[in-house]
Amino acid sequence: MTWTVVVFLSMLVMILVLRLLAWWGLRFFTHFFDKTVIFLKQAREQDDISAAGSQIKAKFPATTKLRKARLTPERFTGLSLMLVVIAALYIAALLGGLVEELFEADELVRFDEGFNQQLATVRTDVVVTLFAWITDLGGSATLVAVALFTTGLLWAHSHIYMIAPLWLILLGSQITTYAGKYAIARPRPEFVTDVVAVTPSFPSGHATSAMAVYGFIAYLLAVHLSGVRQRFEVSYWTAVLIALVGFSRMLLSLHYASDIAAGFLVGGFWLLLGFALVEHRRHQMNWKKDGEGIKF
Repeated sequence: MTWTVVVFLSMLVMILVLRLLAWWGLRFFTHFFDKTVIFLKQAREQDDISAAGSQIKAKFPATTKLRKARLTPERFTGLSLMLVVIAALYIAALLGGLVEELFEADELVRFDEGFNQQLATVRTDVVVTLFAWITDLGGSATLVAVALFTTGLLWAHSHIYMIAPLWLILLGSQITTYAGKYAIARPRPEFVTDVVAVTPSFPSGHATSAMAVYGFIAYLLAVHLSGVRQRFEVSYWTAVLIALVGFSRMLLSLHYASDIAAGFLVGGFWLLLGFALVEHRRHQMNWKKDGEGIKF
């Protein structure tokens, strides 16, 4: 029982320390991003009034228009969308590299097996019981119930345009995950608790769906909050929940670490897609309402 208390206290301290570091990091990033936006605006204004900029604009109007459209921070279809696309491509590249490592590098397999063995020291009855409950939060039944409840709230608050992206990322992440599972057909670790699974191991469906669905719900909450601190708290504690779901799969010896990492990457890809769809729709609604003289 003493060892269990030590494990819980260590996890709590780590979560709180990471929260503090994440808040400091967010403040630094926000300051840096604001400076970048100001720099881009000033550079664009100087380019517009300079002789060279005027000549380039006159000779290459289409290219100039495209460059401005991609770098403008005022619209989601500009700088924000470009950053989302870059992030999605980066996630896809990381996932491809992870799959390649799984097939071609023994180091990843040895790391997975070694890490799984190290977790045996914390698999006490109390810890296993707790994480068996946590792991259910990433199960298909729970996530469908969460999605249905969220759908009802969105409908009641007249945010119907957010419902389709929610179900798209839920279904898309599930289909992608199961396609990957049976295409790669990686055996699961040896089961050491009463919690078992029947599908192949790579990637983790719980990690994928938790990242996609809970991450998307956190985004839906954050866009309706005005303060940076409020948005941070929602985002951080959602990230803690997602991380705990992923860790529970490893602690219960249902997945390897690389399965969880791959699941987070797949879920992150679908999360970015859902985010882009909602923001694009919000941009369209803002444009229409602004055109009518109404602020959205």
